[in-house]
Amino acid sequence: MSHFTAINLIGRPHGPIGPDLFEVVQKPIPTPNAGEFLVRQTHMSLDPAMLGWMSPDTESYIPPVELGTVMRSSGLGEVVESNHPDFAVGDRAMGMFGWQEMAVSNGKGVNKVDASLPPEMLLSVFALPGLTATQGLYNIGKPQAGETIVVSGAAGSVGSIVGQLAKADGLTVIGVVGSKAKADWITNELGFDGAINYKTDDLNAKLDELAPNGIDLYFENTGGPIQHSVFDRMNAHGCIIVCGMIADYTASQPSPGPNWMNIIRKRLLIQGFTMPDHLHKAPELLAKLTPYVQQGKIKYRAHTLEGLESAMTGLNLFFSGENHGKLIVKL
Repeated sequence: MSHFTAINLIGRPHGPIGPDLFEVVQKPIPTPNAGEFLVRQTHMSLDPAMLGWMSPDTESYIPPVELGTVMRSSGLGEVVESNHPDFAVGDRAMGMFGWQEMAVSNGKGVNKVDASLPPEMLLSVFALPGLTATQGLYNIGKPQAGETIVVSGAAGSVGSIVGQLAKADGLTVIGVVGSKAKADWITNELGFDGAINYKTDDLNAKLDELAPNGIDLYFENTGGPIQHSVFDRMNAHGCIIVCGMIADYTASQPSPGPNWMNIIRKRLLIQGFTMPDHLHKAPELLAKLTPYVQQGKIKYRAHTLEGLESAMTGLNLFFSGENHGKLIVKL
């Protein structure tokens, strides 16, 4: 094999994500220079943040993917050739390798991982989802036993970990999801105290039922109507951790936010965050997360798509809610 397949971004999204936004290309396999190594990617992560990376917004937390270049993504692979002192042939590595079968790296932002762990666990728990959940919940939310937390997108890769961590620490955990199956999963399998199906339930009535004493923490992944309902029920000195707003990622006009009066009345802390600001803390975040995993307190499930080109339509599963677990592409 002298060439490998890569997928370039060639258009900006204005609706459903499809092959018309991408170009499948063949590239010659490169030879790593001194201080570099070559990775053959085996598994690739699909994340909601990609929808923002594809937009032309230059004022975001990370520059948009340039048209005509490989689509950005994180993934897992095996080192097949190395001129780097810290990476040997056969090592398993995780990093931002992009939508391509092979990638050359100088090691920056790439971590060696335990080859004995399943790829699905590595990408579902120890990669961006777990780091994001840990950073947002503990370093911003600072949860205390006995508090009540609401998590939107609760069956997603980040939300499901947030809820399980909070439950393990003695909080009352309420998850917002988009189907009965997901509601059953987070309550029956993950141990959430309650679930709200935003498509069928009366949001206000369910929140009154499940959080009669108000809400102390809100981990926001989606935006939408639930945001208003939770905001109105926040307790004094509560905290809203804003991780994602998938309901607005491709909207022509952002949905109106709640009136800020309650921020003053309730002395609320509202903080947005993105992981590129915190990736240097990955070792301490993993040190916090790993014991929960070792104690069996963190469960996960992966939704695996087959083949690199499945990524071109797979992103739409975030909008439809048809993904069941961490979205992964197996190459």
